[in-house]
Amino acid sequence: MSDNSSGVTGYIEHHLTHWQVGEGFWTLHLDSLLVSILLGGLFLLVFGMVSRRATAGVPGPLQNFVEMMVEFIDGISKDTFHGKNSLVAPMALTIFVWVFLMNFMDLIPIDLVPDTMGALGWDYFKVLPVVNLNITFGLSLSVLALIIGFSLYYKGIGGFIKELLFHPFGPWLMPFNLVLNIVELLAKPISLSLRLFGNLYAAELIFILIATLTLGFGTAWGEMLTSVSGLMLFAGQTILASIWAIFHILVVPLQAFIFMMLSVVYLSMAAEDH
Repeated sequence: MSDNSSGVTGYIEHHLTHWQVGEGFWTLHLDSLLVSILLGGLFLLVFGMVSRRATAGVPGPLQNFVEMMVEFIDGISKDTFHGKNSLVAPMALTIFVWVFLMNFMDLIPIDLVPDTMGALGWDYFKVLPVVNLNITFGLSLSVLALIIGFSLYYKGIGGFIKELLFHPFGPWLMPFNLVLNIVELLAKPISLSLRLFGNLYAAELIFILIATLTLGFGTAWGEMLTSVSGLMLFAGQTILASIWAIFHILVVPLQAFIFMMLSVVYLSMAAEDH
């Protein structure tokens, strides 16, 4: 339970502030970078270890889980991507697992990591990378780069330019076609990033607001648990947090699935020849 020296407003601001260095455009949010890199490394380590130790005999629980994930994502990729490309399924698997792991950080108790890092000397530390728009927009820009790359690969430079100029209304409306297609192209990464950011930001904010119910007791656990009002607040906070966490268990994989699914759909659209 965090200190209430600066009140509810200070508590919320503290939990929404990143550990950062630099100023302006060159500001680095080190907490988001560190957590996302560690989770990406964890994904590579676990899946790589399982692939190296895979056996044709009776598989262990971890191998079963990894094989299930690979088959699930591979099936979705084949059903959604109307073409042949060996990059699509690994990309979809990477997006889904990585985004899922980052989303899962929202289920960690809201004060656990900030208080722990504060005791080690870091005043601010946000453990949920996807509430940082830089992270979600960076992921979506990678998808945009793949969309353009797939368009050039399947249609060629001439075909891609021709589609931008002549689709959907023909050569007589080339300026309008160009503007429309550029807006559509840029809207894809923007919508991807804002959807993921908005859903997880709102979820985290609700966890923070629930945590403020017992903020007035500060660190005096004994005082809170021995008073009627404190006990009622603690019970209410626990019930609300539990209900929201259970509901959020559905949101965590759903948002990862949506980000992955839309990425594959966009790549399939880029590979189609109009």
